[in-house]
Amino acid sequence: MATDTVTLTIDDGEETDELTVPSELVDILRESPDETDPQVVGDIAMFGMTQRIHSAVHHAQGEPDEQIVALEEETSELFEERFGQSFAELTGHDH
Repeated sequence: MATDTVTLTIDDGEETDELTVPSELVDILRESPDETDPQVVGDIAMFGMTQRIHSAVHHAQGEPDEQIVALEEETSELFEERFGQSFAELTGHDH
């Protein structure tokens, strides 16, 4: 079954990557009608990256090193700036 897709480009100024996903998936994940495809995918990326660093700090075996803890704190601040709420508030997962 062929579906419509959207391809988004991630560019850090030096390297690029493309991500192709079903358009309908982006539509389902869209929070509001005026939210763009890149905003939807950016939100999902921020959630995923925040979840990964959270797990590395709070759910890994042993104590994380100070650099990882500092990285999780910075990521948490950026998450809250983007969404206006903390990761714990939005997910109901708090430590």
